[in-house]
Order: sequence, then C-alpha cells, then structure tokens
Amino acid sequence: MNIGDVAIFLEQMAHPSLQESYDNAGLITGDHAAACTGILVALDATEEVIHEAEARNCNMVIAHHPIVFRGLKRITGSNYVERTIIQAIKKDIAIYAIHTNLDNVLHGVSGMIAIRLGLQNLAVLEPRPGTLKKLYTYVPTTQLEKVRQSLFEAGAGQIGNYSECSFNTPGKGTFKAGPGTDPFVGKQGQLHQEEETKLEVIFPSWLEKKVLSGLRASHPYEEIAFEVITLDNMHSEFGAGVIGEMPEPVEEAQFLQRLHTIFGVPVIRHTRHTGKVIQKVAVCGGAGSFLTARALAAGVQAFVSSDFKYHEFFDAEDRLLVADIGHYESEQFTIDLLKQKLEEKFPNFAVLKTGVNTNPVHYSCQ
Repeated sequence: MNIGDVAIFLEQMAHPSLQESYDNAGLITGDHAAACTGILVALDATEEVIHEAEARNCNMVIAHHPIVFRGLKRITGSNYVERTIIQAIKKDIAIYAIHTNLDNVLHGVSGMIAIRLGLQNLAVLEPRPGTLKKLYTYVPTTQLEKVRQSLFEAGAGQIGNYSECSFNTPGKGTFKAGPGTDPFVGKQGQLHQEEETKLEVIFPSWLEKKVLSGLRASHPYEEIAFEVITLDNMHSEFGAGVIGEMPEPVEEAQFLQRLHTIFGVPVIRHTRHTGKVIQKVAVCGGAGSFLTARALAAGVQAFVSSDFKYHEFFDAEDRLLVADIGHYESEQFTIDLLKQKLEEKFPNFAVLKTGVNTNPVHYSCQ
C-alpha cells in the first residue's frame, strides 16, 4: 500500500470539493507513490506529532487541521508551521489534512458529536448547494442495461439509502450518418430511426468525470447525445452541522452536565437557560456560530459548538441554549472516526492514534 492509496480512500470518504474556499485539505507533504509504513491519526500535525510518528514507524500523519492554510513564501523554521514542514520533509513523513470536507459530510466531525450525545434521526443542518448533477442520455433500447449498469458502477443513481435509481423514457431517435462514419446501426447517407430510451441519473458533482467515462466506455454510438445539468436539489448527506433528537427529553442543567461528562470539558460557555426541555439538538464541530440562525429555524432547543464570540451569544435570542464546549473538545472524536474508517478499509495495516494532546487551550478552574 502506498500514500496515494490512503489519499484516494480519504477522498472517497470526504471529497476535497466539499472543503470551504479558505481551506487546504489534501496531501500537504509527501509522495503519492511512496510506500506507507504506518499511519498516525491526530487532530493537528505539530512538531511533536511528527516526532511521535517517526518514533512509532509511521511515515504518514493524517490530521484534521491543515498545518498550512496559506502559501508559504519561505520555510526557514521561524514559526511552528515552518518547523513542522521542515521536520516532515526531513523525516520523509507525509501529512494529509481532511478538514472542512470532513465537516461537510453527515457522518463526519459533527456526526461523531451527535453519536456521542446519543442523538437519533440524524440529518444535515445546513445542506450544501451545488453538490448534485443529473445526466440525460439517449441509448438504443437493446443496449440500455449495459449503459445503465456502467453508470451505476461509476457512482450514479444513489439517492439517500436507495441505489441504482434512474428514470427511463422510451422514444425514437433519428439520425443520418455522414461520410467517414461507422454507425452502430443504420447506413451512411440514409436517415435512420432507432428505438431508444432516454436515461436519467443523478450523481455527486465530483463524480462527473468518472460517470462520463463510464458512459463513453459502455455506449455503442460514435457520437453520444447527452447533457449534464447542476441541480438546485440538496444532497441529504452533504453540508454543515448535524441535527438530531435526544432519546428522552432532558432538563437544560442535565444536558449541560452530560456535555461535561462526554466531552471532558471543565468549562462550558453557554447562554442563559430558556426553561425549555431539550429534545431536539443541533451540533457543529469547530467554529459553528454561523449556523445559529439555521439552528433557530430548525426549532432546536440546544446548539452545541465552539468558538462563539461575545456578541454571537446574543444571536440565540433566548430561544435556545447555545453551549460552547471548546474547539478541540468538539472535534476530539474525529481521531476515533478516522482510525475506525481506515481500519475497516485496511484491516491488516497499522493505524495508530496519537498520544499527543495538541489542544493549545488550557483551563484553570478554582
């Protein structure tokens, strides 16, 4: 197995096109073709984590946060970012970041928070636009099954928990083959009518190249009639935050105590109690204040996230309990998620969790 094999799997888990414009997810250092000796999973790729990876014979670090967000004009070791990159390159350790793209999938960072809280009936809080496309193509009816199956194998036709979804409309196509052609049916210079089926399938936008490759490989015509459009429909599994329901309603004080216990948080910054019983909950790993209005619109009684500024607590309008549990604390279980998924994919390979607590925030409590 090489570094590229791991990168391909991670991109299938959370495609890089799902990352935010400011982000830098993907392979940051390392060679795709290099053999992978072991994987160390961490929340942050720091100097200490790179040293740990070397000591534990891991030449690939998979971190949630990218060590490099913006372009580096020089790498002289003047700060922790440059020193980490220097150490990784010197020790031939690949660094891969899977950041906001993993935030923007249902069973990603926020999904892990929801699972730890025991939430049920999970759904994306703010679906991401532009993630779905539809292909229309016209296939000789005798070849329909072959083409349709090829599109399904390329990843088209998945709608929620339903697979191999398509719509098929019978009709009649006409064409006249010109000089130099080699038509699958009909003859050069003669108008031909063929029983055809209009085939429609949807697919995630990043699979377009693969889906069209499958179409071209399976379709019998020299010239394939097709069109691809971007849909306004939202994909049910892609977007920011997660919403779910508590198995049983709880009082606000009890809910906050549960957060303390589950996330190991000594201090929770929160809005004042609303007096409501908490049943419906929204969560977002990392900085999630941008979702407060969405949480209000969804009718939740509590919103769990981090990095709220002073004035952003007012946005709750005394209508829901906002609980800021800390950035690191909200994302800490991402390490377990990545380790679990990697072990499922590569069961006979060493996938280790970092022993380094990279949280830069410390608490002093009286």
